[in-house]
Amino acid sequence: MQEATHAHTSTLGTWRKLVLTLEMIKFEHSIFAMPFALTGAGLAWRYGRPDGAVAWKIGWILVAMIGARSAAMAFNRLVDAAIDARNPRTKMRHLPAGLLSKSFAWGFFAISTLLFLLAAAMLNPLCLKLAPVALAVVLFYSWTKRFTSYSHLVLGLSLGIAPSAAWIAMTGSYDPRMLWLTAAVTFWTAGFDIIYSCQDADFDLREGLYSMPARFGLRSALNVSRGLHVLMVFCLAALARSFGGGPAAWSGVALTAALLGWEHSLVRHDDLSRVDAAFFTLNGWIGVLYFICWVLDLTGVLG
Repeated sequence: MQEATHAHTSTLGTWRKLVLTLEMIKFEHSIFAMPFALTGAGLAWRYGRPDGAVAWKIGWILVAMIGARSAAMAFNRLVDAAIDARNPRTKMRHLPAGLLSKSFAWGFFAISTLLFLLAAAMLNPLCLKLAPVALAVVLFYSWTKRFTSYSHLVLGLSLGIAPSAAWIAMTGSYDPRMLWLTAAVTFWTAGFDIIYSCQDADFDLREGLYSMPARFGLRSALNVSRGLHVLMVFCLAALARSFGGGPAAWSGVALTAALLGWEHSLVRHDDLSRVDAAFFTLNGWIGVLYFICWVLDLTGVLG
């Protein structure tokens, strides 16, 4: 009886640690890159030559995305644990606060990595060959703030490779036109990461960490963010043109531009009180609405 009770308690403890780990890596933020990856998959379905069952492919693409992002976020929290402990804004994160052990987080990282590699293997040989490269990119980001102010662009590339990877996953080959979407997501992510990092500009300066706000100041950093988001809209327009997108696809470009404009209206160099709304809410909607517009275009719903 005691053994059964102990096993039950142990299971509950493991489950609680898993829930805490998902909180730690902000699992719900997977929505940022996911719609763009699915857009890449949709374009491959319509304009490429899928080398297998589409539903099967999309399922494994989702698994790969979840595995890669979970591994990257867990790794980031682990290597930044000491820095997070010194930052008033992040000192209550799960590792610095002692809510999770590093050993459990490393185990979660290892399982997430294996899940990503399994998904890549299930998709096609090219995905498996490129999987270590993709993993290296997303893990490398965690170190970049220690030596370059352009770490935001590395983070952008970590998400930006997702739509290109989805095309490869669907077809086993590549179409250079997908570089437009990779560039768009890279610029978009870098732009909103600059906005988010404005909160830590003073801390980064004290710690000798590198970021756009710490190096150039908040006003200049926000101007760089605006410029990157203008580049994103340009790349989305180039993508729509290169694939012959219809009204729905172009509506996605217009909606994205409008939401980015709204995002930047919420944040000023002397008022960061609405960073969370700009960062979390609007960027979540950008990906979802853009994907919906391409779905409508690819399926011909709007003619």
